[in-house]
Amino acid sequence: MSIIKIEVTNESTVLTDHEVSAVVPALQTQVHRDFAPVWGIDADVSFVASNALSDTAWWMVVLDNSDQAGALGYHDLTANFLPIGKVFAATDKQYGENWTVTISHELLEIIGDPDIDQVVFDQPTANKGTLYAMEVCDACQDENFAYDIAGVKVSDFVHPAWFQSARPANGTQFDHGNAIKQPLELLPGGYIGIFDVSAGTGWTQKTASLSVAYHSRAHVGSRRERRRIPRDQWLPSKRRG
Repeated sequence: MSIIKIEVTNESTVLTDHEVSAVVPALQTQVHRDFAPVWGIDADVSFVASNALSDTAWWMVVLDNSDQAGALGYHDLTANFLPIGKVFAATDKQYGENWTVTISHELLEIIGDPDIDQVVFDQPTANKGTLYAMEVCDACQDENFAYDIAGVKVSDFVHPAWFQSARPANGTQFDHGNAIKQPLELLPGGYIGIFDVSAGTGWTQKTASLSVAYHSRAHVGSRRERRRIPRDQWLPSKRRG
């Protein structure tokens, strides 16, 4: 049994509670079997009704749109100031993306960096350096690299070696699917938040291809948006179980 407890709930209109709850066993398998042995962080994942969320658990909430103004739409913390993960199912459908890959992506990233404050500093020379956001799925987020667990598509994720720039190419495993061949490599459709400390331009988005427009701007309510927002502007949810 893990210390971290994550409750998944459905607040969307495009998915039923049954559809959401049905993917939770696959998500739990991914966390226990695939993610925890690599990253050393585990979590127990369960589905609960929206009116039964616990103040002592982290929440993973399935919503409709990233700009919705309803309950939880713009909140950043649970009622007990614990992490919230958000999945925008209607937005996924609009762009032809699979919501199960998205929820897997967000689940692993909330476990890996719950407070959205962890970074890795890469200093290739004496006067140059870049901070890389500790986002474990962004570099390989495209659905072409997703994999199957019991009929549910889940997101690929990087291994710790991905952030270790001194590692030689093909020297170790850099992601679960073994598609990445060198440190800091972005697969097609991938991206990562970076902060060039010598340029002083703040957080920017590095993408595998400059033609990728959908991910070039952070969606309202997303982790990338929250990383740019000062912590004193984060809001607790008023919702309680």
